[in-house]
Amino acid sequence: MIASHAGVSTATVSKVLNGRPDVSADTRARVSAVLREHDYRPVGLRASSERRAVDVVFDDLSSPYSAAVLAGALDAGVESGVTVVARRYSDETDAGWAARVRARECIGYVVVSAVLTPTQADVFDVPGVPLVVIDAVGLPRRNLMSVGATNFTGGFTATEHLIQLGHRRIAHLGGTMAMACHVARLHGYRAALERAGIPVDSSLIANLEGDYEAGVEQGRAWLGRPDSPTAVFAGFDLFALGVIEAARARSLRVPGDVSVVGFDDSYAAQWSSPPLTTVRQPLRELGALALRRLLQRAAGEEMGSHHIELATHLVVRTSTAPPSDPGTRP
Repeated sequence: MIASHAGVSTATVSKVLNGRPDVSADTRARVSAVLREHDYRPVGLRASSERRAVDVVFDDLSSPYSAAVLAGALDAGVESGVTVVARRYSDETDAGWAARVRARECIGYVVVSAVLTPTQADVFDVPGVPLVVIDAVGLPRRNLMSVGATNFTGGFTATEHLIQLGHRRIAHLGGTMAMACHVARLHGYRAALERAGIPVDSSLIANLEGDYEAGVEQGRAWLGRPDSPTAVFAGFDLFALGVIEAARARSLRVPGDVSVVGFDDSYAAQWSSPPLTTVRQPLRELGALALRRLLQRAAGEEMGSHHIELATHLVVRTSTAPPSDPGTRP
């Protein structure tokens, strides 16, 4: 049926399904469109997932964020009898993705915080290899399955907390705007300021690539100004810890001279000095949910929604306090 609708041979359809490179781009696109139209998934993916693997692909495996997401995926893998393999994202050919999946009998992929191109998304979708994304950098298609957290609400709540403490010069240090989660956190920050009638100062907004070191560098720049912010809301915990280090290097007290809020509630937030006030997103639960949804898709179950968000909430520790009198600063 697929072959006749696409106007090709059964052998050509098989080549597309198995990621073979000896198919023209036009033919591959035509077959792929028919496969999507008929929601085709090979029978093998509906079979038991016992002794088979799910690959969880990270852009960065060294961060506390990645460690927590991976831990959740491992938990769900143990519950389901599925092997979870963690690896780094690499820019492979379209055929390479599918060929490795077939060769290893991989159930599917969970892609975390990595760039996913439209052609790579087609490779996962068309051969029937399920794909779930967590905080991907720009979703190439709206119908991709994804899981995430309530980032706008988290950004709003973090900023509102600082406003309620009495802060008015509140900086926001977020991640790259290519990621929808950081856009949402920025929008939440701006909405909280606007609701409180506080003008948005664009010089107190920075969206950067990087992690701890970028937080240190931006923190030094802001805290070295005569009109330095009295509080910083960072888009994830490593940025926040970098700002705390920048404050320490300038002999500023946290929270006495500057309050700092993070995002994630990774283990580093609890171990920092002082312990970090942060927005908790359920990272472990996100990893577990992504893997379970992938297995449901592989089993042929109907998915009620392409995107699911888990709730965030603020965890108040000791890195935030009312602003001090500027005259008492060192």
